[in-house]
Amino acid sequence: MTTVLEKAGPVRRAERALAPDLIRGFMLLFIALANAANFAFAGQPGLDGTPHGLQRVVNFLMTTLIDSRAYPVFAVMFGYSLVQLARRNPARGVLLRRNAALIGFGFVHATLLYFGDFLGAYGIVGLLATTLLLRRSDRFHRLILWLWGFQTVYAAVLAVIAVTTAHAGDATIVNSPNPSLAASSYASSLVHRLAEWPVHTATVIPFIVIVWLGIWGANRRLLEEPGRHRTLLRRVAIGGLGISIAGSLPYALVSAGVLHLDAGSVDAMYRVHAVTGEYGGPGYVALFALLAHRLTGRSLTGRGQMIVALGQRSMSGYLFQSVAWLILFSPWALGLGGTYTAVAAAVAVWVISLIAAQRMSESGYRGPAETLLRRIAYRTTA
Repeated sequence: MTTVLEKAGPVRRAERALAPDLIRGFMLLFIALANAANFAFAGQPGLDGTPHGLQRVVNFLMTTLIDSRAYPVFAVMFGYSLVQLARRNPARGVLLRRNAALIGFGFVHATLLYFGDFLGAYGIVGLLATTLLLRRSDRFHRLILWLWGFQTVYAAVLAVIAVTTAHAGDATIVNSPNPSLAASSYASSLVHRLAEWPVHTATVIPFIVIVWLGIWGANRRLLEEPGRHRTLLRRVAIGGLGISIAGSLPYALVSAGVLHLDAGSVDAMYRVHAVTGEYGGPGYVALFALLAHRLTGRSLTGRGQMIVALGQRSMSGYLFQSVAWLILFSPWALGLGGTYTAVAAAVAVWVISLIAAQRMSESGYRGPAETLLRRIAYRTTA
């Protein structure tokens, strides 16, 4: 056993470490940008295939910093939170109920709002991790470092092959269509989502290797005690984000209309982009952990307090975003679209969620989704 058992029950706000909430609150902006673009173009990755002017810059930044790079942050944080919960609740029942509830949350979210739900996948991975990973030794958890080492070699080989076999051409980025996002009625979109969600969830289950890395980090209290681990965090931030950005560059240049390749080469560049995106998770987490360490002992500004408040209500913020995208971008609703609209909507919805989270924090309210999840997990109406 590597974890230390603490007082059982939900964690109080005063007991929370700064880094996890800061990470979740800010990174919800990246999730908003990614999902708003998905809705705006009714497909993935949500990029204009023939960009002009500032669209080139947006495509480049979305590809290097956000696409396939935002969700791994939450996967790392999910693994981290499992250990934090296990410390406070030695009985597995709380974790098992919580993760089972996440599957239910995911099903409802995906059915009513957005097929690209991750809550259900988190629930499934959480059940697996609780059963198979949490109560293991340090020696066992070092296996995940070896797995990431092998993956790094694989990514490097993939990148070399992609670059050395690339051919010039005129292929463009093509969004893989999502029928639920292009449906002409809400009823039709609901039917499509029921078919799309299971497939999407099955494809993202392998992110358990990212969750496991979060478990490894939590066993060392990297985010609770970032000052003790500054050297490691610096290396992870530089190495993780370095690999993530470098691996995305060829595909990003294609998306920006700067690099012109044939379809096969673009596909190869996308595979490198997708694999290296996983390194953005630990990279961003380490970067924000270092920022949190610098902020320790200082009074947070108003914006900082709002970001932390949203991080404490990240699931409610995530679900609120899906409601907004459904209203703003669905053809049967407002039917908005385009690169600039997606970016503006993402920023606006994130800012609104910051304000709402701060108001909830001032009134001592955890958030609707968090409150319901806690009631299910702890079997309480308090």
